[in-house]
Amino acid sequence: MVADARSVHTRRWTVSLQAGGVDIVLYSLYPPRDNFFEEHGIRLYVFDLFTYKSDKGLKAVAGMLSKHWKAVEDLKTVIRIEDPDILHAHYATSFGLIAALTGFHPFIISVWGSDVYEFPYLSPVNEKVLRYIFRKADKILSTSYAMARQTMNFTEKLISITPFGVDTSVFKKFDKCGPGEGRFVVGNVKTLEPKYGIDVLIKAFKILKERNEDLDPELVIIGDGRCREEYERLTEDLGISRNVEFVGKIPNHELPQWYNSFSVAVSLSRSESFGVVAVEAMACGCPVVVSDADGFKEVVLNGVTGFVVPRNEPGMAALAIQKFIDNPDLRERLGNKGVQHVKELYSWDDNVATMISIYSDVRKFKG
Repeated sequence: MVADARSVHTRRWTVSLQAGGVDIVLYSLYPPRDNFFEEHGIRLYVFDLFTYKSDKGLKAVAGMLSKHWKAVEDLKTVIRIEDPDILHAHYATSFGLIAALTGFHPFIISVWGSDVYEFPYLSPVNEKVLRYIFRKADKILSTSYAMARQTMNFTEKLISITPFGVDTSVFKKFDKCGPGEGRFVVGNVKTLEPKYGIDVLIKAFKILKERNEDLDPELVIIGDGRCREEYERLTEDLGISRNVEFVGKIPNHELPQWYNSFSVAVSLSRSESFGVVAVEAMACGCPVVVSDADGFKEVVLNGVTGFVVPRNEPGMAALAIQKFIDNPDLRERLGNKGVQHVKELYSWDDNVATMISIYSDVRKFKG
C-alpha cells in the first residue's frame, strides 16, 4: 500500500485489512509522527518526498523531478524485497504517480478527493498526468458514487465503490449521554481549512444565537488547521466568542463521546468527496445539517437523517438547525433513522470485506 502514514484513513485501512488476513506493507511519502505501525506489526517504508517544497523557482522544479524519480527507484527496491501480490496506491497524484511509474501490476488506485476535483484543473499537464495514472491502473476505487462520477471525466474504466464507513461498535449512541440540560449544542468536526466552510457555520450560528438568546446555544468546533486564528477572530468580530469553543484536534476514538454530546452536527463544506463526518455523527444517533456538496448529498437522506442546505448560505443553515430547537422530538427521530441508515450502508466491517474481495479478484491477474 502506497499511502500517507500520517492519515487516520490509512491507519484504519491498514490495521483492519491486516486483521482480515491481508499482509500489509506500507510505503509512505511522509514520515509518521509516532510508532503506530510498529505497534500494530505493520512493516513501514518511508521516502520523505516533499522536502523540495521549501525550495524556490527552478531549484524547486529540479528538486521535484529529482525527488519523484528517486522515490520511484526506491519503491522499486521495496517491491523487489517484499514481492507483493498487489500494489495499491491511495490518492491518485504523487502516491499514485510514483506507484504507476514502477510498472508493477496488478495496480490499484483509490481516489480521495482533491486528486480528481482539484489537481487536474490546475494545468493541462496535470490532467495528462492523471489520465496516465488511470491508464496504468488495473482497478480504480472511489469511496463514493459522486467522486466516481467525477473520476470518470478522466478515464473510461469502471470505478468500484469502497465506502469509508465507521465501526458501529465504537461510533454508536450512548445510553446516558447528550447535550447538557437546557443547552443546545451545535457541533462540527473538520479540519479548519477554507473548503470546509467553517466561516459559513460561524455566521449561521450567529443568526441562530440572535434568534434564541434565551436558549444560550453553544457551538463546538473540533479540529485544527491554518485558518484557526482567522475563525477565532471572526467569532470575536461577530460578538459570539463566549458561545464558541475551539477544542482543537482530538484522537479519533474520542469522537463518539463528542458526537453524543451534540444536539446536531453541522458540516457546511464547499467541497466534499465523501461525508465521513456525517456518517460518524449519524452512527452516534446525532442528526445532521450538511451542505449540498456531492459527498454529503450521497450519505445524508434529506428530511430523514438530517437536512441538506445550499452551500455558502448561512441563513438557510440557521433555518435548518432551528428546526431541532422548535421540534425537540426531531432530534430523536432523525437520530434513530441515522443509526439505521449507517448500519445498512456504511458498516466498516462490510467495507473492509468489500476491499478484501476486490483484492482477491485482482490478485488473479498477477503476472
